[in-house]
Amino acid sequence: MRNRSEDLTQVIEWQEGKVRRLEDSVAGEEPLEIRIGRRSVAVTMRTPGDDAELAAGLLFTEGIVESAGQIASLEVPRRSNNLIRVRLAPGAKLDLGRVRRNIAANSSCGVCGKVSIDAVHSRALRAPNPAFRISAELLCTLPEKARAVQTVFGRTGGLHAAALFDTAGELLVLREDIGRHNAVDKVVGWALLAKRLPLAEQVLLVSGRGGFEIVQKAAIAGIPVLACISAPSSLAVQLARRMQLTLAGFLRGRRFVIYSGEERLRIAS
Repeated sequence: MRNRSEDLTQVIEWQEGKVRRLEDSVAGEEPLEIRIGRRSVAVTMRTPGDDAELAAGLLFTEGIVESAGQIASLEVPRRSNNLIRVRLAPGAKLDLGRVRRNIAANSSCGVCGKVSIDAVHSRALRAPNPAFRISAELLCTLPEKARAVQTVFGRTGGLHAAALFDTAGELLVLREDIGRHNAVDKVVGWALLAKRLPLAEQVLLVSGRGGFEIVQKAAIAGIPVLACISAPSSLAVQLARRMQLTLAGFLRGRRFVIYSGEERLRIAS
């Protein structure tokens, strides 16, 4: 069976004036539709793989379901690789009125149209675990640990990753996707289906920048510390401070910048 998370294509490489034809790997990207009963609730462009986790995580972070117990089943129809059918448990009600928009995500933006911090805060979320602590030295080791298991990225160079670590810096789970928000939803979906939420004793590391939607999903999952390889956005910083979540950016080598929640990071020399 073909690995749909990546594909091979013929390319022409130019390097220092020399040209050659070769076969190269590119990251897979296909649409995934999520249906609850007959209602389509989401279509997102994603890298195929861990689709059930993606669906579960997206439904949870968007407030459509509040626990794993509300999901009776997640099924992929035989003749469709790009559809997930969700069956809610008896007694669980589909209340899309709680969500201000019908989810429409793509690989570059997870919350197009939803830019209100108040909309997130209105979900009555609690501040993440205030007692959680991690040392600066340990935090700096996480990117290398994550990079070592980014197998598809290693071949394609075209995927983002979200990795979850425990208090000892041990990797619990890593998911890759062409979309940053999808990678995070896959991690949250993994935790939801494993009944490990809230993630009150974990650190989430994301490749690339830390946008509003990444902070939003981390806060909803109860994650106390979010670290990004690149920069956060202004709205992400505002939300992190509002939610009392620790946000660190530019985590590279032995350097990072703290934008919110410095009390959770042991940084004294």
